[in-house]
Amino acid sequence: MSVLAVNDTLDFSSLKDYLEVTDGNLASHLKALEKEHFIEVTKAFIDRKPNTKYAMTRLGRKAFEEHLTALENLIKSQK
Repeated sequence: MSVLAVNDTLDFSSLKDYLEVTDGNLASHLKALEKEHFIEVTKAFIDRKPNTKYAMTRLGRKAFEEHLTALENLIKSQK
């Protein structure tokens, strides 16, 4: 989610390269995020090749920010 938080959209190949994960691993995580409505998926063809782009939804951004806040609070409580 952090990579989508700082990019408007990224395609599957870019996400895979950036995160250094396998196709299957990335696909399963993306499917789970899509199921929770944390990301939206746009499919298109570019020069007759399929292209899938992903973007964080408003709900996803809210959930991500809440997660970061919880992590920050956990760190602060350990000091």
